[in-house]
Amino acid sequence: MTIQLTSPVFQASGSIPVKYTCDGEDISPPLQWNNLPEETKSLALICEDPDAPHGNWCHWVIYNIPATTSELTEAVPAMEELNNGAKQGINDFKRVGYGGPCPPQEHGAHRYFFKLFALDTKFDQAINSREELRSAMTGHILAEGELIGTYQRAAKRAETA
Repeated sequence: MTIQLTSPVFQASGSIPVKYTCDGEDISPPLQWNNLPEETKSLALICEDPDAPHGNWCHWVIYNIPATTSELTEAVPAMEELNNGAKQGINDFKRVGYGGPCPPQEHGAHRYFFKLFALDTKFDQAINSREELRSAMTGHILAEGELIGTYQRAAKRAETA
């Protein structure tokens, strides 16, 4: 089963607006989904950049999203635990919550994979990283969905004297 994961602010394989990057407000984009299995107990989301110069860079780890939820609103607060019980881990920027696209300017466009997982469990233990979440999800994934966005930073303008 495949979860339909979309965003109202960018199309699949389309450009992520500057607002959601390090060049803008650096807030999380809104995401919406449907087609969850009935037995879903919670959801987890990982956002990664496989084009990063130092390997697959993690931009967001969020888990224990309630199964009754059908979206993450724009600008999810950078808190370890959200009001709805969802929890966020540490991204590769060494911060809790979302860290927006910020590729080196000389690298061109990077791809950002938002991966949503429907799980047959909810986690009691604290999960701090993408690796810990992937390990904890082993054997518990009912379905998954993916939305890819791209971002390329504008070239710096030469200073005029």
